[in-house]
Amino acid sequence: MAGILEQLSNDLGAVVQRAGVGVVRVSARRRQAASGIVWSADGLIVTANHVVERDENIQIGLPDGSKTTAVLAGRDPSTDIAVLKVETSGLTPAVWADERALKVGHLVVAVGRPESTLQAALGIINTLDGEWRTMGGGTVSSFVQSEVVMYPGFSGGPLVSAGGSFVGMNSSALARGMSIALPPATLRSVVETLAAHGRMRRGFLGVSAQPARLPAPIAEQFGQETALLLISVEVGGPAEAAGMMMGDVLVSLDGLRIRHMDDLMGALAGDRVGKTVPASVVRGGQVLELKVTISERE
Repeated sequence: MAGILEQLSNDLGAVVQRAGVGVVRVSARRRQAASGIVWSADGLIVTANHVVERDENIQIGLPDGSKTTAVLAGRDPSTDIAVLKVETSGLTPAVWADERALKVGHLVVAVGRPESTLQAALGIINTLDGEWRTMGGGTVSSFVQSEVVMYPGFSGGPLVSAGGSFVGMNSSALARGMSIALPPATLRSVVETLAAHGRMRRGFLGVSAQPARLPAPIAEQFGQETALLLISVEVGGPAEAAGMMMGDVLVSLDGLRIRHMDDLMGALAGDRVGKTVPASVVRGGQVLELKVTISERE
């Protein structure tokens, strides 16, 4: 038994050391520094947005012990992701896990570099679930929760599998009292957009709305009990241009069920900006099929 435990201990130590070459220290706030993950060899670093309190004079501690300065490439508070850029080449980018291979009960290690040396905490994945929406309105592709203790400065660092691949980026700000990791698919989508545009694009429909119960026949037709009653439609906005009116009930947008405001926020994701999509509305008890071109929120 002692030999097995010693081997496990040695293996976990090796995992942390291998992961450490892709973990940096991020000093961008007054209090304790946080951690970041090397995204690309040419100097892109991803970290938690809430630990980046200033846009300038961001100091990065590299895995080899050297220091450099980063600039803010972009941030998305809704998913707690920030992207930094350093003028340093030859960095070792993270190797990301296949989300489909993750299972509840898998051993994981949170790795951080809030100081000059690595720190780590061991636990298991205790919850895996589907797409979810953050308190800030961001869409996250899957819910990854672990029992790992998030020590101060661990946010922005990776959650690492027992095999050494990066399961996600740790954040202590997305769900109060929970250790949440942002999965690779969400990171990839947000990082690519921030690197290209400096901000996340958000769709705009030009309506104010509130949930309303659908009549039984329409609820049965669409397979949902509620939709959004339009209480105002902005003059000249995308909804008005599509023919929507105050008092209409929006049931679906681009094939997605619209049952409450969170559903509408999700349907107005940046990849739909500029696209013309179908919308189903109920007016006077009749279902109308409209086409709406989603514009970009300023």
